[in-house]
Amino acid sequence: MQPYAAAAKVLIVEEDFTGGAIHDQPTRRQWSIDPPFDARVRQLVRDWDARESPELIEEMIVTALKIARDHMSIADLKLINRSVKEMRNAAKIFAPFQHLRKVAIFGSARTPPDSPVYEVAKDFAHQMVLHNFMMVTGGGDGIMGAAQRGAGRAHSFGLNIRLPSEQRANEIIEGDPKLITLNYFFTRKLNFVKEAHAFALFPGGFGTLDEAFEVLTLMQTGKARIIPVVLLNRPRGNYWEQWMKFITNRLFRRGLISKEDFSFFKTTHNVPEAVAEILNFYKIYDSARWVGERFVIRMNNRLSEAAVVNLNKEFADILRKGEIIQGAALPQEKNEPEIWDLPRLIFTPFRSRFGRFRQLIDAINSSSTG
Repeated sequence: MQPYAAAAKVLIVEEDFTGGAIHDQPTRRQWSIDPPFDARVRQLVRDWDARESPELIEEMIVTALKIARDHMSIADLKLINRSVKEMRNAAKIFAPFQHLRKVAIFGSARTPPDSPVYEVAKDFAHQMVLHNFMMVTGGGDGIMGAAQRGAGRAHSFGLNIRLPSEQRANEIIEGDPKLITLNYFFTRKLNFVKEAHAFALFPGGFGTLDEAFEVLTLMQTGKARIIPVVLLNRPRGNYWEQWMKFITNRLFRRGLISKEDFSFFKTTHNVPEAVAEILNFYKIYDSARWVGERFVIRMNNRLSEAAVVNLNKEFADILRKGEIIQGAALPQEKNEPEIWDLPRLIFTPFRSRFGRFRQLIDAINSSSTG
């Protein structure tokens, strides 16, 4: 298969990874530092020929100018500067591949090549590439190397991290333009969440569990768009089962998480089942965003009238007012012309219990169309 050859059949648009959850920002930013400086900033942006969202470029310049008056320490200035540079570089590298869905893979760098779970990761990545997904890993060895061997260099990204000890990228991604080396874990994790359309987690240490809880926390609190999360292991392995015991006994039974929070992830030892979990998520569901108080779900097919009635009955508990209505794109979505014609489900929910939102997506994908 030629790299990316079949991907044109899948329409992916540039997405806000928060799902539009930051909805109170004005379309045109209002800023001012000093009228003469305001004019100079606007002229600078015009001279630079910044045609796309010039107001955002202006605001970033103004923020930098304000920092100059805030009497920050050199350490803070270096942190802010390097963070912005890292985010800019990563976004530039990912930009040509926005039309392709990606799976972010987490797991131990210490997993040896002769381990059964290594083969599972390799097979999983290979199968996802056959369905036109790309892989995003931490760029190291172990599970990360296995996934990139399965995916191949052309279908891989690496988000490597500089560490005090010697750190190198695996041989599959080393030297590739899609290998991104970052100084901070927080910019690295942000890029994983920002770029991924699914997560696959394999057994690992502190880093893997940190990334697992980060992803689940962001979806549980509505700070990131809901996407599929699969927890994979070798056949008869019990890593995630032991994790589930802790989650159930120490968190759920103490009322620290809710029953629907278990809907955010699926545990499996079976590669075809893991692949199906991700593919089925995008069977009818395409994407979602907030438009003010309304939540808009874009779908690949219209649902039958009976299916919409059933959704209103099953998910009445998450509706703050009104009902789930099937309709067309809202005027506020005109900045996404690529999916303008997709049918929508539009409703006003409570901004909580996002596990129920995940269950709603599952219900949509199992609904009849018409």
